[in-house]
Order: sequence, then C-alpha cells, then structure tokens
Amino acid sequence: MSTSKLATDNPINEQQLAKLLLDLKHFRAEAEKTQQSLLESWQPHIHGTEFATSASNMAAYIGLRRHDLREIQNVLASIGLSSLGRTEGHVLANLDAVIHALEALTGAPTQLTKLLAAANTFNEIGNQLTHRTNRLFGPAHQHRAVRIMVTFPSEAATDYPFVKELVRRGMDCARINCAHDSPEVWQKMIEHVRQAEKELGRNCKVMMDLAGPKLRTGAVASEQSVVHLKPVRNKRGVITAPATVILDGSGSSGCNAGKDGLGRRLPARLSVDTDWQRRLKKDDHINFTDLRGKDGSLIVEERLSDSEVRASCQTTAYLEENISLKHIAHIKHNHPVFETFINVIAATPMNILLREGDMLMLTREAIPGESAEIDEADNSIIPAHISCAQPAVLDHLKVGQRVLIDDGQISTVVEALNEEGALLRVTRAKALGSKLMAEKGLNFPDSDLALPALTEKDLLDLDFVAAHADIVGYSFVQSAADMQALIEAMVARNADKLGIVAKIETKNGLRNLPEIIVRGAGKHPFGVMIARGDLAVEIGYERLAETQEEIMWLCESAHVPVIWATQVLEGLVKENLPSRAEVTDAAMAERAECIMLNKGPFVLEAIDVLDHVVARMQSHQQKKSPRMRTLHW
Repeated sequence: MSTSKLATDNPINEQQLAKLLLDLKHFRAEAEKTQQSLLESWQPHIHGTEFATSASNMAAYIGLRRHDLREIQNVLASIGLSSLGRTEGHVLANLDAVIHALEALTGAPTQLTKLLAAANTFNEIGNQLTHRTNRLFGPAHQHRAVRIMVTFPSEAATDYPFVKELVRRGMDCARINCAHDSPEVWQKMIEHVRQAEKELGRNCKVMMDLAGPKLRTGAVASEQSVVHLKPVRNKRGVITAPATVILDGSGSSGCNAGKDGLGRRLPARLSVDTDWQRRLKKDDHINFTDLRGKDGSLIVEERLSDSEVRASCQTTAYLEENISLKHIAHIKHNHPVFETFINVIAATPMNILLREGDMLMLTREAIPGESAEIDEADNSIIPAHISCAQPAVLDHLKVGQRVLIDDGQISTVVEALNEEGALLRVTRAKALGSKLMAEKGLNFPDSDLALPALTEKDLLDLDFVAAHADIVGYSFVQSAADMQALIEAMVARNADKLGIVAKIETKNGLRNLPEIIVRGAGKHPFGVMIARGDLAVEIGYERLAETQEEIMWLCESAHVPVIWATQVLEGLVKENLPSRAEVTDAAMAERAECIMLNKGPFVLEAIDVLDHVVARMQSHQQKKSPRMRTLHW
C-alpha cells in the first residue's frame, strides 16, 4: 500500500475510520490522476460519445488497480460497507458512495444528494454492458442472458437439418473459421443460418474468424495407402458384425473408415471401375487375395446409388491399389467372373511418434515430415523432421527457447540453429509417445516474433466477411496498431457496422488489451474472446485461471462483452460424457456474456446442458456479484 498500514486486529475506533477515509480519498485521487493521463492518450481514437464514458471508467479502474487494496477491503467489510470487490463497472461512483458513507460515520453532515447521485450512476453505467452485448449479439433469450456460440464443422454447409437444430436448441451465434473450407462452403453455411432464423423466428449472428498468422507444422510424408477391413468381434473372438465397405465407381479415391465432422461413422471405400460396379447385384460375391496373401470375399448387400454399392466382409483384410477383385455374378445356369482392380486409395499420413528426449528438426524448407531413421541398435541416426509453415519465424529463435506443438501437447526446447532450421529436443510428451501431425499449431512463448496480425489471406477473406457476416473474429491481435490495421481494412470495404471480436491469445495481446479495446470499441460493436487454448500455452497453464479473471474484470470496466472459449464441455461435445470439472467450468463461464462450444459429434447435447447450467447459474451470480436466491433446505 502507498499509505500506512491499517490495524485490523483490534476493534475499529474513530481514528481508524478517519484514517480509512483519508486513504480512500487518496486512492480516488490516484485513480482519477491515472484516468486523466490515459484518456489524454486514448482520446484521438474514441469516436463519438457512446464509448467515452466506458473508456473513462476503464481508465479509472486501471488507476485503482495499480494499488494493493486488500487491507482496506478487510476494514471496509468489517464495518459493513462495500469492500470495492465489485467496482469494475462504475469505479468512481463506487468509491464516492463508500466515501460518503464513511463521512457520515465519522460525523460529517450526510450528503444525501451526492449519495443518490452515485447510486444513479451505478444504474446508468450498469446498462451499458447490456446495451453493447445486445448490439454485438442481438437480443438475449427470455430465460438466459448468456449467449451460446457454436463452431461450425464443414458439414454445416451440406446438412441444413443439423444447422436448424442448432438454432432451435439455442445457438445465438455461428462461428465459421476462415482457416478451413472455402468461400463457396462458407456461403452455404450462412444461407443455412439465415434460413433457420426465418423458419424458427430466432436471431442468430454469424461470426467469421480470420485465420491470422497461425504458426503451424507443414505436411507429413505419406505411407503406402492401405484400406483395412476389420469385422467386429466379441471377447471370444467371434464375429458379431462384418466389416462394411463402399464400392465406389464415381472416380473418387478409396479410403479407410472414419468419422465426419458431425461424428457420424463413415465406412471404408474402394475405388473401382464404373462399368464393373454397375454389374453388381445383391448377394453377389467378390473374391480377392489381400496384400498378406490371405484369400477373402466381399458380399454385395445393397445398391446405394448409381455409383455406390455397399458390401460386407467377414474376415480381416488389407487391401491396396491394383489388387484384383473378381466378381462372381449370379446368372441362371451360369456364374461368369468379371475382374477389375482397385483404383487409387487416398494417401495416409506417416505416423511420427515423439517421446521425451527425442530430437526433432523444424525445417525451413517445405519438405514432408518423416520419422527418425533408426539403426539396428534402435538408436536414432537422423532425427525426425517437419517443416514450419512460416519459416521466417525461425530467424527469431534462440537456443534455449521453448517451442510448443499442438496446443502444448508436445513441449520442446531449441538445442541448435542452422541453415536447415531449428533442432528441437522433446521435453514433454505422453508416456507412450505423442503423435506429430500436419497442420498442428506452433507456439513460441519465449520469442518476440512481431508478426503482422493481418495476412494476405486474411485481407482476401475479409472481402467475403464484410459482405456476408455480422462479426469478424480477429485472431492473434497483439497491439493497438493491429486493431487499427483491421479498422482501416474494414473502412476500405464499407464495413463500418461490422462487429469485431478481438481474440486474446498471446502475451502481447494480453499486455496491450486496454489499447486494443479503445481502438475497437471506440468505433464498432465490439467484444473480447478469451482464447484459452493458445493463451494457456503462451502464459503457462498455471496462470490461466488468474488471467482469464483479469481479462473479464478489465472488459467489465470498459462495458465490453466477453466470450469464454476453448474446451467448454469438451468431453460432452467429443465423447458424450462431460467431466465434473467441465460442468463447473461451464457454470463459472456464466459470468461471461457469451460461451463458445467447439464442433463435435455431440454438440447438440452440449447446447442443451449448457443452456440449462447457465440459466440456473444466472439466478445465483451476475459477473462477480453473488445473487441470494431462495435456498431449499
């Protein structure tokens, strides 16, 4: 504290009250001093009067929080006054109300007019956050104030019933990631949202995230393509369900079984000759010898379309390109054999497994990644390698700095730097090894990379965003200059009314958050996303809980809505089974104005759970303020 320590161990006396009053006036004067200084630098970027009051309050809040108030808070609480713990939205008014109450306690004439003026300020300023939230996201639901945002999978462009169900269950904002898909796909997604809005009579905004300078690993080398057919067996090894395969005569590549973005199971496919496929009839047999020399047979089950037939296989089989398929047709008194060969099978990425202590070369040249070369004694001769999609960042690295891969799933440290790239030593991975794959995020928490927030791709995508979306998500924004660059790009596209969400996911973005808010909220509908994935990697997981609270406090002081994002109910979204910690996290997220769910097979169920949790929690808390609803015991 900048003032003398207050005694709190003994009963409070009149002298301590007087001292407390002096200290509060001192803190108010210091807050006002900082407020004036910050406003002077921010003023050129605050356009109009709407945001001026909020900027002024944020400046005062920064001034107040530059002091340690904990001892004063204890004393204020002990005499039944506000302890300033919920002062974010109305800093000076809160201080004034406490000062007026203390003056009355110390015998000064009651200044009722000033006390009521402070109370009115509470109400007036308190409505600003609600107003800005409505401006960004549209009106709230009747039963909950928190909005729900959902990240779209690619299938949202082709599955209208799925999009309609998202809107029906409570999605308030659809998020489209410009790092994936194409303008044609985005257009179909947005058309589905608008159609669902119209049919259901509900509001749903569209936010499109610019990809930004996301640093990622490059491509991985492909292994020999093999389609693996595997029947389902019980514990005794008895087959309970055959393997399923689609014989595809459309010309598309074959592939292994998998799942689509909605979590629906997709059977394996084999690309075959069109005319050969059209001869197939139900119950026909197709014989083959797989790459192990094992004989097997496919049984035709049904025709799905002119170019697709579903078949089953009762045995395990490994099939590759150019393997012979012999169709035995069932024709009366005759069983002719028609032969074809398996066509192209989609390439399968190599499995690069890294363990703690392994070496990895992060290369400048865009050569496909490969596993380490191992000698007969199981020693690495040549380390594994993978390229960096933006090789210029390697020029900023130094020996000893950390490089984190795949949201920190793999941790490494720079051992050496050369013309080839950066030699990394793995310092953390899963016990049995972590898979290194293409297009995984790279984080450099110890390096100041100073990358531009808007890439050439972002500017091209912004043409589409400005014409079709309601909100633009600004990835990896790090400074006021970054925010200014986006605003100027939006002016050039006549997108003055487009909302902006600044995604805070780097140390610099966190450090410069007040200036980012001023530049953005001073001109556009504006919000802040706590992008907890990259942010946790950048600042360290142990600091995430504290940091997300600080972001929410600062945004509340500026009356700016917050989006709570990354891994909300992740277990439910991905596996239909949330952990207890995830449900608690979702309940805490109610203090934000919007909560984002990621894409996954059970996202519809996750919307239901989240809707229920936040609707109940809002009767218990509002931002940092607990609400004392009737309890039932």
